[in-house]
This record gives sequence, C-alpha cells and structure tokens, in this order.
Amino acid sequence: MTDDGLTLRLPSSVIRPSFQMNYPSILLSIQVTFFATIGILFIGLALALFLARTPMRGKIIVETLINLPLVLPPTVVGYFLLIVLGRDGITRWLGVNLLFTWQAAVIAAIVVAMPLMVQSAKAAIASVDPNLENAARTLGSTELEIIWRVTLPLARRGILAGLVLGSARALGEFGATLMVAGNIPGITQTAPLAIYDAVQAGRLGDANVLVLMLTVLSFLCLFAVNRMQQQKMKDER
Repeated sequence: MTDDGLTLRLPSSVIRPSFQMNYPSILLSIQVTFFATIGILFIGLALALFLARTPMRGKIIVETLINLPLVLPPTVVGYFLLIVLGRDGITRWLGVNLLFTWQAAVIAAIVVAMPLMVQSAKAAIASVDPNLENAARTLGSTELEIIWRVTLPLARRGILAGLVLGSARALGEFGATLMVAGNIPGITQTAPLAIYDAVQAGRLGDANVLVLMLTVLSFLCLFAVNRMQQQKMKDER
C-alpha cells in the first residue's frame, strides 16, 4: 500500500512460479549434467590414473593445466572453448559445429568440473598400498586386472566423492556455458541461466524455485561427500 492509500499489486508472474517456463531449463540441466558426469567419470578417471601411476617429466605441468579451470574466471575458460569449438577449431577439423548447442554446454561443464574429479580420484588412487598391487602382479594379474580388481575398488570412496563434486559443479555451471552455448530458452538455457533470465525479467517466483532446487541438490551432494569422508576416516582407525 502506498502513502496515498492505493494498493499496489504485483503481477502473478512475479510471485508465482511458472512450471511451464521452468520445466525446459530443469530438464536440460539434468540432461547436460548426466552426459557431463559420464565424461567426467571416464576422462577424469583416466587422467587420475595417469597422474597417480605414471612417472614422467613435466607431469606437474599437465596437472597444472588440468586444474587451471579452478582458478580461471569462467568467462576465460569459455573464451578458450569458444576458440577450440569455433570456425578455426573443431568446425574446421571435423566439419562439426557445436557452438550454441546443448552439446557445447556438456563440454563446458566437463572442462570446468574435471579438476574436482581428477584431484579427488588421484589422491585416492595414490593412497592405495603398492604392496597389494605388487602381490596381484606376483599372482599373474595384468595391469588392467590390477586396476580393475585392486586399485579402483580400494580407491572407490575418493573416486565417488570426486564424481559427486564434479556433477554438482557441472549442474551449477554458468559462465563458460553462456560463452559457448548461449542462453537460448528451450535449447541451451540451463537452470543457472534461467535464474539469471528470471531475475532480469522480474520473475522472482521462477527464480526462487530454481534457486531452491539448486541449493538443495548442492547441499545433498556436499553432505554425501562429507559422509563418505567420515566413513573413510572411521575405516582407517
């Protein structure tokens, strides 16, 4: 109510969330996060095994490059991806245009979230007792069998923790996604981008729903990681 006794009424779109407007961005976020998680698992696990088990010169440079997205502004990461995925990059080499597609959003999410998976998995793999792996070798196991039957099972909690953290980071990715995938409703607009749009348009109801959803999911992911770490500490005692 104003000073002169008039009552101001906000449009219902400002207060009430619109399921029809939120649904596409939520569904796309789930889709992007799902495929990004698959990429993070396989690529991140391969990199973690390489860093933890392969002696080589310059490995610290490789590790630094992998971790660089953690400290670079997301827009800088997005700019690099824009060059790689642009006309002078993959488009020229493979004849495939990925810019401003949901696949570009997946790539951006993988690159930004990858360091969390690699660091956690690498630490877990490095902590596996080498004597157990050597015992498997003396029994005739191949290196792949040792990794599958000994190393990965013993490092599973750290790997899973890194995967959960990476997935949560992929779900919340904004800056790099905006650079390479744009903000096209129904096509490349993920939930974080939809929040930005909703705030800019004054649709606070939509923004509140999406913010609450992402906050709850992020809390659950961190809670799960902390529980796994507590369980690991109990097992080591």
